[in-house]
Amino acid sequence: MKITTTLSRYLARTYFMNMLLLLLALLAVIYLFDTVELIRRAGKRPDVPLTLVLQMSLLKLPEVGQLLFPFAILFSAMFTFWQLSRRYELVVVRASGFSVWQFLAPVVGVAVFIGIFQVTVFNPVGSLLVSKYEQLEQIHLSRQKNQIAVFKEGLWLRQRADGGKEGENAKDKDGGYVILHAAKIKQPHWVLKNVTVLYFDENDWFESRVDAKQATLEKGRWLFSDVMIYKVQEEVRNENFYALPTQLTPEDIEESFASPETMSFWRLPGYIQTLEETGFDATRLRVYYQSLLSQPLMFAAMVLLAATVSMRPPRFRGGMVLFALGVFIGFLVFFMSSFLQALGASGQIPTILAAWSPALICFLSGVGVMMNLEDG
Repeated sequence: MKITTTLSRYLARTYFMNMLLLLLALLAVIYLFDTVELIRRAGKRPDVPLTLVLQMSLLKLPEVGQLLFPFAILFSAMFTFWQLSRRYELVVVRASGFSVWQFLAPVVGVAVFIGIFQVTVFNPVGSLLVSKYEQLEQIHLSRQKNQIAVFKEGLWLRQRADGGKEGENAKDKDGGYVILHAAKIKQPHWVLKNVTVLYFDENDWFESRVDAKQATLEKGRWLFSDVMIYKVQEEVRNENFYALPTQLTPEDIEESFASPETMSFWRLPGYIQTLEETGFDATRLRVYYQSLLSQPLMFAAMVLLAATVSMRPPRFRGGMVLFALGVFIGFLVFFMSSFLQALGASGQIPTILAAWSPALICFLSGVGVMMNLEDG
């Protein structure tokens, strides 16, 4: 028997509304805790107003929302099936001759649609907001001014000319700053090729330029070799070696790159290609990109897992056991996904396996259990 359009719309609408209400409730709780934490951090900064803290908490919500989506999909599906069972609606549907797969199809369809929406729309919009949050956080709370960016033209880096940290203990406009550009980076020894360093004073006036064929990041300094130095109204000088003080480390530079959460789904492939052409390892971003592609399948798997534990006849009790089992499944999937993605990011397992195996395992597990529990 073919399921009717009216029934499909009813099931899809019921599930979607439950998912939306649960997601909003979870986001409200997270917003409250994030606001309290930011207020605590801003308490050390008398120049940071409360309105800015509230704004930063809102900007951070999309990042948390993407982590909460699988949980919202799972718990709302469990609640929807429990609700339909308690009202004997599933009993009526089954008695009418519909199979479990027929009335699961609208709910799974909604989950897949939400997954596609989350990847193609919510993620790009959220990445812009999270990027803005990180900028405000660095300026007003962390007070970090070292700026690093990677483009197709290579690595761009800004630091103080005297090498001191531009953090909260640094004096403002002390000693000017330098902008360093390198066309290529050779890993893992951090050897920069075709390097240009531009010196500016505290008033943003250009002072000098240093060109070098190679630079190496050592402890406490950049060491340039085969150097040409250009200064305003002075002759060009050639030097075998030239040193620039710095407190940056390779870890500082790598951590300053755009985090995956600040990169739009549509921009990730180009950014991955840029990193690899420049000489950096983009495995972590590849795993993140593939995990985004697997989200619709993961959301469908969450619905199937929810159905395996919540589609019980109303005469059976055990609501607390059902809730506990759902929480256990949710956190098990979360930790399995995080563990496999960490293995993939470190290169211990292939990228595709790290990103897609959690969704495939959950989906096949849900299908297998449903085929054993249901007779059609």
